[in-house]
Amino acid sequence: MLKRRALGTQGLEVSALGLGCMGMSQSYGSFDDAESIATIHRAIDLGVTLFDTAEVYGPYTNEELLGRALQGRRDKVVIATKFGFDLQHANRTGAVDSRPDHIRDVAEASLRRLGTDHIDLLYQHRVDPAVPIEDVAGTVGDLIREGKVRYFGLSEAGVANIRRAHAVQPVTALQSEYSLWERGIEAEILPVLHELGIGLVPFSPLGRGFLTGTAQRAEDYPEGDFRRGDPRFQGENFTANMRAADAVRALAEAKGVKPGQIALAWLLHQGEDLVPIPGTKRRTYLEENVAAAGIALNDTELAALDEALRPGVVAGERYGKTGMAMLDR
Repeated sequence: MLKRRALGTQGLEVSALGLGCMGMSQSYGSFDDAESIATIHRAIDLGVTLFDTAEVYGPYTNEELLGRALQGRRDKVVIATKFGFDLQHANRTGAVDSRPDHIRDVAEASLRRLGTDHIDLLYQHRVDPAVPIEDVAGTVGDLIREGKVRYFGLSEAGVANIRRAHAVQPVTALQSEYSLWERGIEAEILPVLHELGIGLVPFSPLGRGFLTGTAQRAEDYPEGDFRRGDPRFQGENFTANMRAADAVRALAEAKGVKPGQIALAWLLHQGEDLVPIPGTKRRTYLEENVAAAGIALNDTELAALDEALRPGVVAGERYGKTGMAMLDR
């Protein structure tokens, strides 16, 4: 069974690994609701308590799927979901909306889809430059006082907005991409999280497949798959990045484990205040991911991984132009 960790200093405790549910409904190939629900149930059996979704995943269908899967099991889990996109104008790529009234509307709709009377952790999915972060934090604070939400989170927020939000309503967790593959938050974001007592929820901890050895070139993925437009999967970037991940595969072979398990073990060794949410829609991969929590890495192994995948080694931006523009950095 997975050990538990304190996620931030506001009182939220979750399993050392969570489950990212997005891929069950969008972005990565075909979908099988029955297998996804079986994966969620198996995760609970293995001690996973943190389940991550969002209204935009699908959109809407991922929350509905998770809600169905958790019927009769709600008291065993922590549900994290997100607001912040303008889904009424889907043709406007990257449209965001964190107006207070919209936050309230999204929260109520998420509660209905999830089949619950409270959301454990409610994130702002992306910072809305048109709405002061103080208004966002204040609105979520009101939802907390009303009992509809327990804890407040931010996703991909920068230092200034983290500090301003935290001053109004304590931020329990920041969700951001972080792994051996993507280390952009180490210089500025991580020190602020430690200073303020905010936990970190790393998404894409397996480098979208590069750290598991399963990545393919962008053109080899089907239409609709997120990775077709990911710069790191394209052209010379792909070739360089497969080479960069060799150190992970080599250490995995030496220890008799999977490369993805090494990547998760490295991340879990970065501190007790972070909880990765590797995404999967299959029980086999879930079980591999959970087993990574039992893999020990010594100082020499950690240092070798740090050096092989030091900041700047991975080629290409982690999103296309529109996605990068939405990051609060």
